[in-house]
Amino acid sequence: MDFFQVLHSRHSVRAFENRVVADETLRQILEAMNSAPSAGDLQAYEVVVVEDGERRERLAVAADQRFLVEAPVVLVFFVDANRSRKTYGSRGAHLYALQDTTIAAAYAQLAAQALGLGTIWVGAFDEAQVAAAVDAQRTLRPVAMIALGYPAETPEPMSRRTLDDLVARESFAAPRS
Repeated sequence: MDFFQVLHSRHSVRAFENRVVADETLRQILEAMNSAPSAGDLQAYEVVVVEDGERRERLAVAADQRFLVEAPVVLVFFVDANRSRKTYGSRGAHLYALQDTTIAAAYAQLAAQALGLGTIWVGAFDEAQVAAAVDAQRTLRPVAMIALGYPAETPEPMSRRTLDDLVARESFAAPRS
């Protein structure tokens, strides 16, 4: 799939086929994620691949989202603030590590789309419950989950803001055309 087709065809999928994602497909997604840029190339994040039904159930409870059980795979993204703090101090811990993590999650989401899978980004959840579901270290903070699998629905595109509404040139004081 062409890159721009990937971008325009990606929509949040909340219904998944009861179909396993092949290890090689999952590896391609993880390799794409691993190629994401990060501050100082530190990759200040950790990822847990969750395929076990009981763990997906715990994640679904933590997020109050049943589709996390239906999806055959959930990628759980954790910020490793200490990894970035060592090089960049407080700004690294509070901002760069979060940016690194979310960029990696976006790369995984787009790779899944390019491979014909559907995804949905989940950011609303009880952090302690998510961490407990995957036995995460206390120093790691969960910030996103990406549920992925073969879509059992084709969501309608959502409306988007126009570029004129969204983008300013040079400053916010400049007139928007």
